[in-house]
Amino acid sequence: MTARTALVTGAARGIGAATVLELARRGYTVLAVDVATDDPALPYSMGSKADLSAVVEQAGGNVEPFVADVRDPSAMAAAVAEAERRWGGLDVAIAAAGVVAGGAPAWEVPLEQEQAVLDVNLNGVVNLARVAVPALLRRPQPRSGRFLAVASAAATRGLPMLAAYCAAKAGVAGLVRALGAELGATGVTANAVSPGSTDTPILAESARLYALPDAAAFAAQQPVHRLLDPAEVAAVLAFLSGPDSSAMTGAVVPVDGGLAL
Repeated sequence: MTARTALVTGAARGIGAATVLELARRGYTVLAVDVATDDPALPYSMGSKADLSAVVEQAGGNVEPFVADVRDPSAMAAAVAEAERRWGGLDVAIAAAGVVAGGAPAWEVPLEQEQAVLDVNLNGVVNLARVAVPALLRRPQPRSGRFLAVASAAATRGLPMLAAYCAAKAGVAGLVRALGAELGATGVTANAVSPGSTDTPILAESARLYALPDAAAFAAQQPVHRLLDPAEVAAVLAFLSGPDSSAMTGAVVPVDGGLAL
């Protein structure tokens, strides 16, 4: 396969980091994007610049870090511009940045936490799509551009005390369906993955919100009776990034250990 260029948000850790590593392993050049700083509205640590640097170092080869907040449309435009400047174009954009907050009924969650969840998990995907999709369309025909997003099993399950998270992820699923319809026969597709309980810092924070001893407690709710590894989700994102997924658009692919059954 001719070398392809990808941009991945939420790249400092979790599914985003695993996706950077998997794409690099498959020969992609990757712009690894992360805010790389804590959010004062959220009571747990975000990925850091050190985390982002470690991912880039582990990936080796043609992976470059880029610090940007998905909530800032101009920062997303700058990230896309950087990928095009460095490598001459963009073939894949993956919106993997995410946060979680809650632990109380929707009407009791602090407004700033609710807003952070909606802004990062939904508006961040919209912001990336607004600038990345035109870049994907700037590639000459025949195109094989891919816009991808990380939704969640929470897009279709009503999880108590995580209402904003559920709403945001349902919005992501709706967005990729609409993008798939809008992109039509352009050669650019839009899809999402919908992970179940995956061993990431977000799941650890979810366990804290539910007063569980640790994230491992979530394993019992999945038919596979284990947590998923971020690399398992990344493998599906990598497949969707490539030419073999050309018949898929507007799809939300469960990668959830059977959680949605």
